[in-house]
Formats: sequence, C-alpha cells, structure tokens
Amino acid sequence: MKIAQVEAIPLAYPEPNDYNAIRYICLVKITTDEGVVGWGESITQFPEANPATAAIIAGMAELLIGSDPVNTEALWRQMKDRAWWYGYGGGIASYAISAIDIALWDIKGKALGKSVLELLGGSVHERLPVIADSHAHHESIPAMADEAIEWLSTGMQGMKVGLGKRGDARLGYDHDRDVEYMKAMREAVGEDKKIMLDCGIAIKWDVATAVKRVQAFDEYNLEWIEEPLGAWDPEGYASLRAKTKTLIAYGEREWNIAGYERILETGTCDVFGVDPARAEGITGFKKACDRFEHYKRQGNAHAWSSAIVTAASLAVSFSSPSCKLFGLKPLRNPMQHELVENPIEHVDGWLYPPTSQPGLGIEVREEVVNRYRQ
Repeated sequence: MKIAQVEAIPLAYPEPNDYNAIRYICLVKITTDEGVVGWGESITQFPEANPATAAIIAGMAELLIGSDPVNTEALWRQMKDRAWWYGYGGGIASYAISAIDIALWDIKGKALGKSVLELLGGSVHERLPVIADSHAHHESIPAMADEAIEWLSTGMQGMKVGLGKRGDARLGYDHDRDVEYMKAMREAVGEDKKIMLDCGIAIKWDVATAVKRVQAFDEYNLEWIEEPLGAWDPEGYASLRAKTKTLIAYGEREWNIAGYERILETGTCDVFGVDPARAEGITGFKKACDRFEHYKRQGNAHAWSSAIVTAASLAVSFSSPSCKLFGLKPLRNPMQHELVENPIEHVDGWLYPPTSQPGLGIEVREEVVNRYRQ
C-alpha cells in the first residue's frame, strides 16, 4: 500500500463554546492507492495560518506520495528533516507535520485492522474522568455558577474555565471579582468536583499578582492554574510554585519535545498541556508523554477543536500513565457533533478506551467538511 494523494483542507467554523467566534483549523485527507483514507488536523487558530499550513502540506506531499503510510515514525522524521530550514523550532511547519502524522496513524490502524490505541501499545487506564473544558462569558457571577451546574449535570466530574475570553465575564483582571467567582463556583459545584482555571493569552499577571491571586484561590481547592505567567518564566514559576498549593499547568504553546524538555528541566510545571494538532501529531504527543512519565509529571490533552484531534488525543491519553483526565466542550458544536458520524461522548462523566474501530475510530462526514471549507 502506498500514499496516492495528500489534500489540505482549510476550514472556518463558529464555536459556541467561544462566544460563537470563528475559529480556524486545517484538515488533511490522505488517500492510499488501495482507497484507504486517513484524516488529520492542525489547530491553526488564525485565518492567516490556514493557507500557510495548507501550502506546507502541499509541499510535503511530494515527500509522502509513493511511501508506505504504515511507516509513521520514519515519515514523521522525514517531515521534520524536510522542514529543517523553516521549521527547526516549530511554527507553521509543526501544524503541517501534526495534521499529516494524525492522518497517517488513522490509515495505519485501518490498514492493520487495529485502533490507534492498540498500535500505541494498548490502554493503561480502565477509564478516564471527564471535565467540562469551557470559557466564561457572562457578566453575572450567579449566572456563570448556574451555567457550571448545568454543564456538570451530565455527570462531568469538574470543569476548566478560560479567563480573559470573549464576552462579558471580565475574569482575570480584578482580584476581588476573581476570588468571588472562584468562591461561587466552589459553592455551586460542590467539594467533589475539580475546578481548573486557564489564564490564556489575554491575562498578563506579574509574579506578585499571580502569587496573591493563586493564594486566594487555594482556599477553594483549585486543582490547577494554567499559564498564570505565560509560556516561559522559570524564575517566576518557581516563586509561584513555592508560595502556593495548587498545581501549575503550562506548556500548551510548545511545539515539540525540545520545548517540553526545556520546561521539564526547570521543575516548575506540574501539568503539561499538549495539542497533537500543533505539537507534531500523535507521534509528538506520545513522545512528550513518555518524558512526562519519566519526570513524574502529568500530561493533559488540549483537544479543543474537532473530533479528529479529540480521537487522536484520546488514543494517546489512554496509552500513557501521565494522563489523568480528559476535557470535552460542554456545548454542542459543529466540529465535534456534525463533522463525524459517531461523536465522542462521555458516559456519566467517564470515557472508555477507544478500541472498537480501526484507526482513529471516527467516520468523517465530507459534506460537513465541504460546508465549512474556506
């Protein structure tokens, strides 16, 4: 079996979980000479990154066509070598490698009649708890508390909430309002539910602000605080970690193993966010999880785009002892619930090992792909 065609498909879609903002991803469809099709995805996020990623995928196609798609490791390394000049440290090249790598694993599973999870060595978890991976939008804190109760009424076992997002919540900017919000969330969802806060790109705390804010959150049993000091501040994170109880999470903006290793060596991160649609695919995510396990740290999938990356993230998460839970968006959305025939859903707050279907275990609906194609 040989790779016959590699097609890049930039998409734009409205995301209800992000205040109906238009979000961007670039899919890749790889077809073999025997008609086996694999799907992959890169989370390009911005409109200008979509055509750039598609162009790199098209350029890499000449490297791939005629190759055996089952040789995922060799092809992953060849793509990294191809991008040596324009993708040495990551960037747009990593988007292209990620999408192609995920599609190749999908084909590999289908060709061998095994799920991606089985190809990765099988599940080390009987099940994984599910949290609502969400953004805060409302101006009223009681309204946000009611919304949280609604999200968790389906059985989800906690929630991660993005601060500084679109809408009227204005969280992350005022100490008293943030503490009031955290207190209200804890009272609303109870002591047995996990709460995580994600500061994201809009929040710009200095070290003193982060320490004061997280110390106040500690009273309400915050599970982790994500990116309170951005992508890289080893001295600041060391200070924050020494003065607070909650776990510190970051790493989502890294592109590859070298980036994650750099953070691991600082000893300042407890939970590492990884998006396989950005950080070199299933191959890259699995390699990162192996390093997290070595350092006795936690890995956490950032699977906040389509069902393709959710399926890829699930396979790696179930294969690694470092992964402890899984986030799903609480509101129905086109890339999770329309894109595939069999949307990934939790059962009473749990997900189970995806081993019943070969490859990624999803069936992409091409009419939906075409509906959102740029």
